[in-house]
Amino acid sequence: MTEFVLAIEWAGFEKDKYVHTVLEDNILPPFIAQCRWFAGKARSIKQLKVKDAVHFDEFIFMTFEAKYEEGDVELYLLPLSFVETNTQDISPKGILSKASMDDKLGFLVDAIYDVNFRNALFSSFYNQKAYDQINKDVLSFLKGKAFIAESEVIESVLPNIDSSNSAMIFDGKYFLKLYRKIFAETNPEAEMVEFITQNSDFKNIPRFAGSITWKRSNAPEITFAVMVEVVESLKDDWSMTGDYLNDFMEAFVDGNFQIRESVFGKVSQLAVRTAEMHKALFALRGAEAFNAEPFDRQYRRFLHQKFENLLERRYTLLTDNYLRLDEQAQFLAWKFMEAKDMILDFIDQVLTRPLFSYRTRIHGDYHLGQVLATEDDLVIIDFEGEPESTITERKIKHSPLKDVAGMIRSYHYAVSAKLFNSAETSNIDAQELQRAADRWYKLIKDTYLEEYLAVFGSPHPLFKDNNEINYLLLFHLLEKAVYEIGYEVNYRPTWVKIPLKGIAEVLAEVEKLRR
Repeated sequence: MTEFVLAIEWAGFEKDKYVHTVLEDNILPPFIAQCRWFAGKARSIKQLKVKDAVHFDEFIFMTFEAKYEEGDVELYLLPLSFVETNTQDISPKGILSKASMDDKLGFLVDAIYDVNFRNALFSSFYNQKAYDQINKDVLSFLKGKAFIAESEVIESVLPNIDSSNSAMIFDGKYFLKLYRKIFAETNPEAEMVEFITQNSDFKNIPRFAGSITWKRSNAPEITFAVMVEVVESLKDDWSMTGDYLNDFMEAFVDGNFQIRESVFGKVSQLAVRTAEMHKALFALRGAEAFNAEPFDRQYRRFLHQKFENLLERRYTLLTDNYLRLDEQAQFLAWKFMEAKDMILDFIDQVLTRPLFSYRTRIHGDYHLGQVLATEDDLVIIDFEGEPESTITERKIKHSPLKDVAGMIRSYHYAVSAKLFNSAETSNIDAQELQRAADRWYKLIKDTYLEEYLAVFGSPHPLFKDNNEINYLLLFHLLEKAVYEIGYEVNYRPTWVKIPLKGIAEVLAEVEKLRR
């Protein structure tokens, strides 16, 4: 925290160049360096620039740009509040600077730490307020079907969550996610959760309770926050699957191959909930952003080009890091590189083969960690989409089998990580471990896929026939495994064999199709 006292006024804040300069040069750099939500800490910052001030009650939503020596410019949201000295016990990590306003001394703080700011937020949701700005923009508070509060006076807390956004919980019932890194478009999560809640009876998501949107007169809307129901969960499905695998591993070490029937029950339940989510997102008419669309030429070209570009980047990455890999990973990487022509031929088919299935909005970053286990059911969370994709790309409609492939890959990761990285199995032959992992994975994969497709029945517009299902599923399984190589080479080189093994399995199926 800086020692000097910054004189501020909310009126005209957006034009106060002196305050902007002090913030940019002296206050923001040390403050954001200790913020979990600031993603640029490891990069060389060239410039910080205050951009906009959106007025709200007695507070301001300030946006600022982070420009780096290399890479894209990022836009961040920082709500500001002035808190008088001794009126609140503000957490030190929320204080930007000592400040004065209207001859009063206090602090300029990240407003989420100010209870008055949180109270004003909830009151604005309750009354569905809209705050007009001097430039004809509007800050709009919308409440959804899940918002059933009977009073605008409510208690709030900041949960201890390590996240790239900021969270607030109101009355133990409503969870508000304030986006920190923002984009010049509405956030896909807010759109998805609102659409599912308002247009279907699917209840296995944190249902939409509201959103805060900056509606700009001469530019696209920007989502500041989304509010949903609080979900009382036991753990996420990745952790729960890990528990199942502990039982499996213990039996395997004792010489037995066994999977409890309750495990197949939970896999089936997840498959059904996945299918119900996709049915809730499927619409042939209604909101244009959610209408199902065919596999037209433009989309096919996008899919083809994206996969080809990804493939080239991963081949380069593996070539550059080949000597860092262990012997098994090197063998699998070599097989992957040898199969380049076959993979390119398989990818090329998406341009020309008949595809009469439909595509729609999907979750986009679907894996076991995105599912919460409650007492007797499952809840699907986090609809922001694939982290490496742009917001525009996250809203592109795909076959729901892209989500299915993501979940199947997640199961493959779960069993591989458990069997190959546990002390209990360290003395067991690698080939024996691989056979056990493959058998577990196949049984779980087949159960999940069969139960998922059974929910839709046949025919269904999303899935023309088994030939199309088979091709699209293999396409997205291969794409997902190739995508995974990037993270593993950079952060967990000993795990790179997991996606490479996944690629080998898909290529075996592709080879069968060719024959």
